[in-house]
Amino acid sequence: MSTFRRDAALSDYIVRSCTPPDPVVASLVEHTEKAGELFEMMTPVEQAGFLTLLSHCMSPRLVIDVGTFTGLSALSFARGLAPGGRVITCDVTQEWIGTAVEHWKQAGMDDRIEFRLGPAWKTLGSLAGGAQADIIFIDADKMSYPRYYQAAVPLLRSGGVLILDNVLLKGTVLRPEDVEDEMPRMAAETMRGVNAMLAADHRLQTVMLPIADGVTVARKK
Repeated sequence: MSTFRRDAALSDYIVRSCTPPDPVVASLVEHTEKAGELFEMMTPVEQAGFLTLLSHCMSPRLVIDVGTFTGLSALSFARGLAPGGRVITCDVTQEWIGTAVEHWKQAGMDDRIEFRLGPAWKTLGSLAGGAQADIIFIDADKMSYPRYYQAAVPLLRSGGVLILDNVLLKGTVLRPEDVEDEMPRMAAETMRGVNAMLAADHRLQTVMLPIADGVTVARKK
């Protein structure tokens, strides 16, 4: 099957055309590379730069980061927080939290980031009724995206922004039925459904951007 794959030379050119990562981000990338194949779970450097730029533009007081891994997305948002702002980041494992905290401390951002262990839907549910998030970023289990998305929108303030990562799934969302392996096919079907729901959601103004593996940015009306 034909899939979307950005040319490596073009990818390198895009990264070189962005503000280069600072030493903390460069170190975090280097440490995450030791995770082997799981390195693909890390927010790409150019995307991290986009998240930091967006955070600086919005000066959020509350960011909810679904999917911590080694902490790059949480760090990216923390750098643009308003005074007294915080990032709540969650994951189902603590396996990489040591690497994350180490680099949050190096960047002087550890006091702005709160890690919560457990399923994201539980973390989102615990915030229901009280949180008015400025930004919610979802980059976790793709099969759970519908649940995360439905739980996230009510937590956003008017004008708040929902961001979903990996919305293209290397192009498999175009024709999920052509994906041979069952789990990747189900993930592609799920993501295609989420993409359609976001585009039709009257509560949101939605745009999909071809950054890395696809990023959807949706502003709550």
